[in-house]
Amino acid sequence: QVHLVESGGGLVQAGGSLRLSCSASGRVSINALGWYRQAPGNQRELVAKITTIRHARRTKYADSVKGRFSISTNKAENTAFLQMDNLIPDDTGVYYCVANRYGTNWTGDPDYWGQGTQVTVSS
Repeated sequence: QVHLVESGGGLVQAGGSLRLSCSASGRVSINALGWYRQAPGNQRELVAKITTIRHARRTKYADSVKGRFSISTNKAENTAFLQMDNLIPDDTGVYYCVANRYGTNWTGDPDYWGQGTQVTVSS
């Protein structure tokens, strides 16, 4: 099992920035960390993902956040960061940290989910 803990959510005005962190722990190896988000009345959607294999670093972003959000990891590859700049009200939602199990397709549906952290962008 993999345990994911998010931090860094909050309330910010449009145009502002937030930085989310996600720490992963457990005995199962993973090959990717990332975030999904869910706005009220909407389905969960991918925000960004990053592989946790240094020699095969790849990232994936939702079109709606490209150029505004940036995902990265620490050297130990067990913590991911999501830098969110130029936030807009449509970015409001619960942001869930996710992970994919090693050996699976890192772009596929996540195998593990965090509890979620609220991000609210006021206009």
